Amino acid sequence: MKAPEKNSKNRLVTESEITELVDKLSLNNKAYRNGRPLITDHAYDTLVERLRELSPENPYLKRIEPEKISGKRKIKHLQPMLSIEKAYTCRDLERFVARIEKATGRISEKISDEVNKNGTLYRVTAKLDGVAGHDDGTRLVTRGDGLSGFDITHAFDKGVVPVAGRGKGLGEIVMLKSYFETHLADHFEHPRNLVVGIIGADKVNEMALAALADGAVRFVTYDQLPAWQGTGEELVKNIETIYLDLLEDIDYPVDGLVAQVVDETLKAHMGATSHHYRWQIAFKKRGETGITTVKSIAWQVGRTGNITPVLEVEPVRLSGATIQRVTAHHAGMIRKMKVGPGARIELIRSGEVIPKLENVLDEVAKVDLPDRCPACKTVLEWRGDFLRCSNVAACRDQVVGRLRHWFHILGNADWFGTKTIEKLVDGGVDSLAKLYATSTEAFESLGFGPVQSKNLFEAVMLSRTQPVEDWRFLAALGISGLGVGESRKLLACYSLERLWELGWKQVSEIKGFGDIKSRTIMGGLGERFDTYCDMLEMAFSLIVTPPTESIADEQSPIVGKGVVFTGKMVHGTRSDMQTLARRLGAKVQTSVSGATDMLVCGGRVGPRKLENARQKGVEIMTEVEFLEWIGKR
Repeated sequence: MKAPEKNSKNRLVTESEITELVDKLSLNNKAYRNGRPLITDHAYDTLVERLRELSPENPYLKRIEPEKISGKRKIKHLQPMLSIEKAYTCRDLERFVARIEKATGRISEKISDEVNKNGTLYRVTAKLDGVAGHDDGTRLVTRGDGLSGFDITHAFDKGVVPVAGRGKGLGEIVMLKSYFETHLADHFEHPRNLVVGIIGADKVNEMALAALADGAVRFVTYDQLPAWQGTGEELVKNIETIYLDLLEDIDYPVDGLVAQVVDETLKAHMGATSHHYRWQIAFKKRGETGITTVKSIAWQVGRTGNITPVLEVEPVRLSGATIQRVTAHHAGMIRKMKVGPGARIELIRSGEVIPKLENVLDEVAKVDLPDRCPACKTVLEWRGDFLRCSNVAACRDQVVGRLRHWFHILGNADWFGTKTIEKLVDGGVDSLAKLYATSTEAFESLGFGPVQSKNLFEAVMLSRTQPVEDWRFLAALGISGLGVGESRKLLACYSLERLWELGWKQVSEIKGFGDIKSRTIMGGLGERFDTYCDMLEMAFSLIVTPPTESIADEQSPIVGKGVVFTGKMVHGTRSDMQTLARRLGAKVQTSVSGATDMLVCGGRVGPRKLENARQKGVEIMTEVEFLEWIGKR
């Protein structure tokens, strides 16, 4: 068996540690995006950095943290709304500045004389803690998954105030902090919770209506905020003063600062990862701590059967908010730290969300752990640090979790929120096969109204007919160990239809998969085999992942090169050309940037795109020239 890997500090890292971290991050990120945060932003970021240390290439680190606010229309962003890299110390900030300065030196001939003479300029503003969106004057669109978001222009009709008018670009919907503290702090945990409710709910409660009527809910663009501007040396040297000056008088919920490069040429050169832009960083500080007493522990059942403890504590005030619930991650933590009713614990709160358990000051003499599942009463078993319910098929809460996971990951059907799914499961629709066989009339018989029943039926049909990547389909099945990233890698080696033929040993030979993960995946596929077969038989419109088998690196002239295809292609579709380029090792891009090496043109290419490529020094060739060059014509 393959030995556990070692991290950068030479400590053995087990697969269960990584899985546990990803599960924690997913749970807490979802709660935050839904306006019901469970831990502090600092605690979440600490978990992210922990995962980065243990598993630097983990797919969770590469994805955008999505805003979970839906609307009637999904809109593709013209420019991705990515996450922001984090810095917590001056040393982190120094490394960011050093990276920028190094890049400046590499392209000194392309940037302005002013930058070369006076140094790279940085602009710093507060980082708002609201609901991110982009207003182009016609539509206000949420961040969504970073590539596409939902049209929430109706927020303005409800009374959200566009402070600088319409069409001012990137910003966030926030509530005035002073208004919240005066009128709403005794009723809501955090202003963001109320903002999420205002945007997402069809019917807004009376207190929210009053806040809207009073003009307390606003769309604030980042270019409106007070800003500091200076060189990298000045930024690092004066960061504490800058932090206090910019945040002291701002009347919006904030979560640190955002520093970014001013020069547009340098921004284009720095580019972005799949997760964040390389030319900006968020600077945050450790939050406030407090001490409280545990009243009780509530146990929740996840889709995988893991039982998660939530501490209900004596109310404690931290950073202007009352804290009453804290996630304790797993039963192993409760047992190890001896937490129970009466335990005195220290919490830490950074930003404007519920904190994490920092330390146990007074342990309890006896730790009471559940021995049966709180949902279905099945006897629990230990799996690592987790207590787990093995009643995979019939545990009500697990079934609800799996159906929620399916629609969340598949991402092409609305209407299936938690309450809807709970109602379906309680009515006997306890599997995907049954759900996809449910008619409009059957939905009505379960207690849904005629309009909602029609919407649910159409949403189910749409999820089958609307094209979706096969790796999303696989990840949505909820197979243990198969997240989005792992599914994409697996399907690049084996087709979806062939998975049931594989043994764990074949999976372990794929780069990034070890013996432990491969055994977990194949065991999970066995548990979900019936669902896997049922869904395959329904002929979803799947976009197949291109295989990794390709011409050897030394035979391909485009290995590692950034390639953009544009215009109408003759020898196949643009998608065909992109697939071919990927097989030959190219980095296929959708738009010309500083990381682009060549632009391959079909028919009817706009002059602006060609000029943009020329200005960036990108090689331009026709479709025929490209095919001849790679030896395919």
